[in-house]
Amino acid sequence: MNTGILVLINVLIMLGLVYVLAVMQKKHYSFSKRVFLALGVGILYGAILQLVYIPTSDVVLKSNIWFAIIGTGYVRLLKMIVIPLIFVSITTAIINQDSKNLGKMAGLIIAVLVITAGISAGVGAGTAKVFNLSAEGLQSGENEAKASEKLELTLKDFETKSVQDQIIEIIPTNPFYSMTGQGSAATLSVVFFAAFLGVSTIGVKKKKPESAEFFIKFLNSLHDVVMRMVTLILRLTPYGVLALMTRMVSTSNFSEILRLLSFVMASYVALIIMFAIHLIIIAALGLNPITYIKKTASVLTFAFTARTSAGAIPLNVETQVEKLGVPAGYANLSASLGSSIGQNGCAGIYPAMLAVMIAPTVGINPLAPAFLIKLIIVTAISSFGIAGVGGGATFAALTVLSVMGLPVGLVGLLIAIEPLIDMGRTALNVSGSIVSGVVSSRIMKELDTDIYNGDIEKLSE
Repeated sequence: MNTGILVLINVLIMLGLVYVLAVMQKKHYSFSKRVFLALGVGILYGAILQLVYIPTSDVVLKSNIWFAIIGTGYVRLLKMIVIPLIFVSITTAIINQDSKNLGKMAGLIIAVLVITAGISAGVGAGTAKVFNLSAEGLQSGENEAKASEKLELTLKDFETKSVQDQIIEIIPTNPFYSMTGQGSAATLSVVFFAAFLGVSTIGVKKKKPESAEFFIKFLNSLHDVVMRMVTLILRLTPYGVLALMTRMVSTSNFSEILRLLSFVMASYVALIIMFAIHLIIIAALGLNPITYIKKTASVLTFAFTARTSAGAIPLNVETQVEKLGVPAGYANLSASLGSSIGQNGCAGIYPAMLAVMIAPTVGINPLAPAFLIKLIIVTAISSFGIAGVGGGATFAALTVLSVMGLPVGLVGLLIAIEPLIDMGRTALNVSGSIVSGVVSSRIMKELDTDIYNGDIEKLSE
């Protein structure tokens, strides 16, 4: 049959599935049910395309170009709103927050993010050793060799900048340029500028209250408009999940995945263990961890599918405020900071696992206490500023391995399974940021336990 006709059939099937999800929305099926259904149907449809065709066939490739209008288009909408959301979230979190508690709130959130990143590093290192993972014997193909060469160049660029230079780069010389997403520390630069603007507004309150009141009203109005945009975009989540999952499954090279299956298994065991630690932390606060699982399922499913911590910020904030009872200030700050600081999966588990795998090849005992302690400390500190988009773990790995004095070539060898592992890592990243919001607000006695324990099924209209 003609390729064009086959592509048309595939596209029509996708549109039919989208129509089914739309009907379910009109009939008021819960948001969580629609997201999970989209996830399952996407996996099934992608697997069917895998069986009927081959992943590299023109039919699959051309079909996915059309699917990208839904999937990639949805992710681009999320990325479009991320910077405005971070800006208004941080500023309003500060101007509407009790200034006495502001420093404690930010400090607690950052502390939880960094500490859990350090714990994640220990979990990743331990899991890698239990599975006896080693870089020895791994062979690289043409794609992996090219990736390794590219990473070597990236490492050289990174090493030309001192730690001091990287810290300085967080301060934007042109905040509007940073708001375009440009620069190595764009997200943190926007956070810095927004925080600076918020603190300045609080200062104006004392000397020129009328000016401050006008500006605060403007910022709060801007926040309301941006959040409405967020709500409209989030309603598209089931459709985006459907298209993204179909594309991922239909184009995956399962032979390469099987070749590195032990690393995939070890990675997900480590991710599950760390998620269990998140639940233990929640339980230690006197909160029901099962409730946490149920109420974060939608946002974690999206993060798993879309592979973007930054893109998950809107749904992250919505989940914390509407379902978990976290005050808006804590939710906005934890979700925003969590997309760049202390990512448990990308900046914690992944670099630590690679370090343990590589260490024996250069004559280092990965079980040596000195090596493990240094690895955990380096990983926790290096977790600052990791990009909140797919691929951020690569930079985190380069950072940790270079500081530990280990070769970075292995990162390129794992290119074939990167997307599969990145799905789980991103979900854990988002869970870590949510935990930081819950923990900090609980410690400050501002968590609304009635909302946390209540039954909230759907996003606000």
